[in-house]
Amino acid sequence: MKAKVIVKLKEGVLDPQGQAIQQLLAQRGYSQIADVRVGKLVEFELENVTPIEGEAMLAEIADKLLANPIIESYRIESQ
Repeated sequence: MKAKVIVKLKEGVLDPQGQAIQQLLAQRGYSQIADVRVGKLVEFELENVTPIEGEAMLAEIADKLLANPIIESYRIESQ
């Protein structure tokens, strides 16, 4: 089973990295871009698990290791 965990800052949390990218883009002539948010993508390949087990395991991993629940949210996409 292949799966992805996408971690993003929650709405309302400042994203200095995204702001820096947006400012650089504006300086380079891409003034149409009003906002940029930066996140993390972690890809997994799981063996010997059902989709339900795999998603439960990845949710546990994301909760404990990948995302800071105070400022970040995540979603799991399985293939």
